[in-house]
Amino acid sequence: MISRIKEIIAYYSLSNRAFAIKCGLKDNTFINQLNGVREVSLNTINAILLSFEDISAEWLLRGKGQMLLSEVNNDAQNIERVTRLADTIANLQGTINEQMKTIQLLTEDNKKVRGELAMLKNERNVG
Repeated sequence: MISRIKEIIAYYSLSNRAFAIKCGLKDNTFINQLNGVREVSLNTINAILLSFEDISAEWLLRGKGQMLLSEVNNDAQNIERVTRLADTIANLQGTINEQMKTIQLLTEDNKKVRGELAMLKNERNVG
């Protein structure tokens, strides 16, 4: 978690002291937590999440997903778009398959009609 906190500090281009102040934390307590002298407290985690609302709690606590919530939302939106596109493609493929069946049936009917027409012409010429 300490490495993720350092990543947040770097992302926002803040000094450790400026970060602590922004979060409302005691400077030396926060530095001790950052250096591993003290455990990162729940108060520190809560202060970070309240001060930086765009930071994903899931990412900060567990290291899962994206650091920024906007990136998480973009991922979700992209997944939704891809899902909609896949549905559209599936629907279009179904339509194409139906059209191909119709074309095949019409082609067969056309062959039958041409055959019948040829027979009628032969009968006419013979008779």
